[in-house]
Amino acid sequence: MGLWAGILLLVLLLVLGSQGKPGELRSAAAGSLSQKTVLLSWPCGHRDIHSLVVGGVETVRGRWPWQALVQVPQGYFCGASLLSRRWVLSAAHCFIKYNNPSKWWVQFGELTLKPSLWNPRVYLNRYRVQDIIVNPSFHDGRNDIALLRLASSVTYNKYIKPICVLSSTSMFQHRKDCWVTGWGVLNENQTYLPPPYNLQEVKVTILNNTRCNYLFKQPSDRSVIQDSMICAGAEDGSVDTCKGDSGGPLVCDKDGLWYQVGIVSWGMGCGRPNRPGIYTNISVYFDWIQKLTSYSTPRLDPSRLLLLLALLWSPQLLQLV
Repeated sequence: MGLWAGILLLVLLLVLGSQGKPGELRSAAAGSLSQKTVLLSWPCGHRDIHSLVVGGVETVRGRWPWQALVQVPQGYFCGASLLSRRWVLSAAHCFIKYNNPSKWWVQFGELTLKPSLWNPRVYLNRYRVQDIIVNPSFHDGRNDIALLRLASSVTYNKYIKPICVLSSTSMFQHRKDCWVTGWGVLNENQTYLPPPYNLQEVKVTILNNTRCNYLFKQPSDRSVIQDSMICAGAEDGSVDTCKGDSGGPLVCDKDGLWYQVGIVSWGMGCGRPNRPGIYTNISVYFDWIQKLTSYSTPRLDPSRLLLLLALLWSPQLLQLV
């Protein structure tokens, strides 16, 4: 018992010592970004798996390790992204119908929307939701952003890693090589993603809002895109998100790190000409995200852990149990 208690003590101390402060602002990595640009947390944006399915839009497990699935028992689901061990980012409209956090769970590290019930890995990487925090200004598709606080800390591995979030994402404007991922349907005539229900990926172009509003005015004359939104896709409608992709991440890479730029929010149909997808502009809400994620549930005091281990280590006390 003494040997095992000692090993357990060492492991716990290593875990406690390796965790950073929740919500702590970090300077941009390697000076590659503006000095005025800050990261929400660090490390982030790394991935170990880079392989791509040739000629298709179906991805492979671990290629997007921050991708999360949020779901209720009734089957309703949305996409999401992992910010840190206790926080997940998604779209506010996902939680209109089901707003009780105890009904939701978050799945990490899986490729398929419907993993085998006999796979123990699924349950190890599934987490309960403690709180759902919808942006207080959310209304009618605007300010479509929500934070989920998990009931326990996520364990990272090569299939589960957090995404980077920046206070400014202006450097990604006009990029033609950003990516969006999700378990949504492949066209607006479908009801469900067909088997094997695997995560889909698509490369999109980020359009400036002036151009996007111009496209949405064809044939009407209505401006709908605000500064809190991002347009991405293709003007001809060849690439887009669709039903079921809501809440998922729009990400871009820079110097080998990946940053989340937007959240899948809404669109007019799927893959229609002059109707690119609309995403929540995350950088607009950076201060709101930073403020909330800095108030994570405190970890257990190490002194209490040491006291508990000391009690377990005592043969005399063990005999009394």
